Amino acid sequence: ILKTLNSWFWWENIWMPVNVTWAHFVDRDGLVFPKPHQLYATIPYAFVLLIIRFFSERYVAKPLAKALGIKNVRRVKPQPNPVLESYFRECSKHPSQSEIQGLAKKCNCTVHLVEKWFRRRRNLEIPTVLRKFQEAFWRFSFYLISSIAGFIFLYDKPWFYDIWQTWVGYPFQTLLPSQYWYYMAEISFYWSLLFTLGIDNKRKADFLAHVIHHLAAIGLMSSSWCANYVRLGTLVMFVHDTADFWLEAAKMLNYAHWEKTCNMLFIIFSIAFFITRIILFPFWILRATMYQPTYYSTTPVIAYFLFNGQLLILQGLHLYWGYLIFKILRRFIFLK
Repeated sequence: ILKTLNSWFWWENIWMPVNVTWAHFVDRDGLVFPKPHQLYATIPYAFVLLIIRFFSERYVAKPLAKALGIKNVRRVKPQPNPVLESYFRECSKHPSQSEIQGLAKKCNCTVHLVEKWFRRRRNLEIPTVLRKFQEAFWRFSFYLISSIAGFIFLYDKPWFYDIWQTWVGYPFQTLLPSQYWYYMAEISFYWSLLFTLGIDNKRKADFLAHVIHHLAAIGLMSSSWCANYVRLGTLVMFVHDTADFWLEAAKMLNYAHWEKTCNMLFIIFSIAFFITRIILFPFWILRATMYQPTYYSTTPVIAYFLFNGQLLILQGLHLYWGYLIFKILRRFIFLK
């Protein structure tokens, strides 16, 4: 069954234009092509990034936070109590007064002690400002480095200036070493974010949106790799990363109470976000992926719809986050 499913999944008509097979993508004459099995390497690379994250947060972000005046607040742990812990996890983190009285009788202690236990236990669930700063520092570092690397990789490429060049020679476009490492780093980064969603600071407002975004990003980059949409893929990654590091920098300074600098950085982020995600992405990238391929092939393959479907999901998230950013800007401008 697995062999049959595998053969269906990798059927050439799903990924490649008419009369093109996987045999055409065997490396030859110095030409190198992307291969699906190379994506397996992103999982161990993700764990390498997690190790780098651990050391950067501990030995770079922590001293930087201390220099900015962010203190490491130590929270008091409640006394171990299996009954209260079980109720906290399975029933309610905010028990009513009658429930507290029942728990006090069950544990043979005072109501005040039960209230105090639940208050301390809830406080342990809230991430400290230092922890938030460390997470923001890691994302800021990655997005900044990937933005700089992306510009270095793309600035001398013709498709960076003329989007039509992304389709010239398709699908027999050779893979460059810079494109390989750009893809590996980006996919590995989003794997690492997925692996740590359970322990990272939980964002109630858009937690689900982040899960969808990470999965869509991994699926999008993986499918573009398999179908050799690498030129377009690198442009998509560059457009996204160039706005994100401004937001993470604003978060870091917000935690340090540098309000004026934080506000200035958030405004820069907002401008960069709307230019890259609301203007460039739909009118530059989506136009190249949905409209321009019709000039090169009269029979779009299934990968065309798979690729564009994920891009449209991404654009939906852009509009959702754009709405949230607009609400924050409106409050900032009119309510100070």
